[in-house]
Amino acid sequence: MSSNIVAESWTWYALVWFVVVCRIISQILLRGSIKKLRPDDGLILFAMMTYTVLIVSINIVSDTASNLIDPEDHVVLTPESLRERRFGSKMVLIVEQMQISTVWIVKTCLLIMYYRLTLGLAQNTAVKLVAVYIAIGWIVMEILYFGVWCRPFSGYWEVPPSNPQCATALHHLITNAVFNISSDIMIILIPIPLLLRTHWPLKKKLILCVVFGLGGFTILSAVLNKYYSFTQPYGSQWTFWYIRESSTAIIVANLPLTWTLIRRVFSVGSFRGGSGRRSSAAIRSTQTENERKHAAYNPHSTIREPSSSNQSQEVDGTL
Repeated sequence: MSSNIVAESWTWYALVWFVVVCRIISQILLRGSIKKLRPDDGLILFAMMTYTVLIVSINIVSDTASNLIDPEDHVVLTPESLRERRFGSKMVLIVEQMQISTVWIVKTCLLIMYYRLTLGLAQNTAVKLVAVYIAIGWIVMEILYFGVWCRPFSGYWEVPPSNPQCATALHHLITNAVFNISSDIMIILIPIPLLLRTHWPLKKKLILCVVFGLGGFTILSAVLNKYYSFTQPYGSQWTFWYIRESSTAIIVANLPLTWTLIRRVFSVGSFRGGSGRRSSAAIRSTQTENERKHAAYNPHSTIREPSSSNQSQEVDGTL
């Protein structure tokens, strides 16, 4: 087993778990009870389950042969090597599905967070449209993977494969690249107008730019794992970029939700600093206006001025 993949994968794994645990603790502190955690908090823990399987599986794949055989390698297929290659091919399938599951769950968590942040704003429609696009992309990609590209399905671990797509998965990788990279770009663009309109000090915006920079690295990782899959299909470079993509994606989805814990631990002030009053007033104004709009469509609704405690949660819950 490659010592490089072992060291990097488990380092990422520890870092990702640290960030996720900080997110959960932060949300519990914010809401006052573990029972008040939101659905996306549970969803991110489910993503960590698929991520765990991904890390374990990809370490196995890095040290196991599969049905993807380099024509220049004159391999002799013995009964023992056939068993190993069938097993390795099944593990590649698991890696692919766990990577897809992890990345798509993280996309969902980000969109849920964006949905809450953009209620009553024009960007909320964009969030819904991107959510539909992501759902369609996942459905199309999985239907093609399980029912079209490699038939029969057992061909994915057939050695040697009668259909090259069962080993190279070239068509699937192209489909995945299109839906994955395009949706990542859409997701990273959604909050930019909100960021530009805020009255936060420049240094605060720069902190958020670091988070967006990690999002950019996630997209770069998605591009590079496909690049190496296409140009070096018999190598192992793609495995490193699979790990980097999924790891940074989870970190990006969780970092904005750790601010309450950071404030408690380091005794720092509000993230908005000196402009906190203006930002809070703007949020209160937006919320009240949104409630008025809601009341116009719902005669049974009542307009309430947001309480200071609820306002504090909205302001301090994320970066």
